[in-house]
Amino acid sequence: MNLLTVGSVAFDAIETPYGKTDKIVGGAGTYICFSASFFVKEQGIISVVGEDFPLATLQEMKDKGVNLEGLQIIEGGKTFFWSGKYHNDMNSRDTLATELNVLGTFDPIVPESYQNIDYLLLGNLSPEVQRTVIERLAVRPKLIAMDTMNFWMDIALEELLKTIQLVDVIIINDEEARQLSGTYSLVKAAAIIQAMGPKIVIIKKGEHGALLFHGENIFYAPALPLADVFDPTGAGDTFAGGFMGYIASTDDYSFENMKRAIIAGSALASFCVEKFGTDRLKEITKAELNKRIDSFVELAHFQMKEI
Repeated sequence: MNLLTVGSVAFDAIETPYGKTDKIVGGAGTYICFSASFFVKEQGIISVVGEDFPLATLQEMKDKGVNLEGLQIIEGGKTFFWSGKYHNDMNSRDTLATELNVLGTFDPIVPESYQNIDYLLLGNLSPEVQRTVIERLAVRPKLIAMDTMNFWMDIALEELLKTIQLVDVIIINDEEARQLSGTYSLVKAAAIIQAMGPKIVIIKKGEHGALLFHGENIFYAPALPLADVFDPTGAGDTFAGGFMGYIASTDDYSFENMKRAIIAGSALASFCVEKFGTDRLKEITKAELNKRIDSFVELAHFQMKEI
């Protein structure tokens, strides 16, 4: 096992212009693990659920090679629940309900079998929880990546900045990058964030692709134009899982390989939005994924003639 994820395993209830769901399985950790499983055969997760969480989903995760030793199941507890409604543009949403439940008192335990992992992905959680996991690892991983959001910038900025100092990669969207840096230009924002600690900054731009800032190098990955987007809820987590899964499987975190990893993550995210929840991720074949990756390559590939 060379990839460890820290992230929520949860329930969501979602409404979009294409329909609505009752309570379904979601959570950053869930999306990340399903996504990363296309590249790594064995991985681990640190999370917490209540006894109301379906055992069938836990078995699906095991079948994907996810070691659940670090997943706490709280007897009598209720699993984290989020409900939201997306606007017509699918880029903005209203939160209808947030129930922390067992996540509210989550103390991440790092099993002995998780020590000496090579790659760590800190999914979107409290920066204190993220930092605690780093501190409880006996040996620092080769690469630590973290995802975060403006919610933590609003209520726990000091703790967030402490955690950011400890990571190598930060994955955020354009709005969050601007808020964290205090500047509008994403190039300037990336430089400011790099000075906070992480030398690699990935800025997601939704339907407009993603930017990779690696030291002084910059790479832009396009987004695949899609006719319909049914549910964008787990797209960012799927992207992060694909990105880190690819890095872990190749054991290469050079700038050139991170370009490939971003395309891999983007391809998986483009599948994720085609159905509600994690359903689409559980259907994809390797052949479909390779074909989708080829579509991304073709989208940006061209040859210039001499002028």
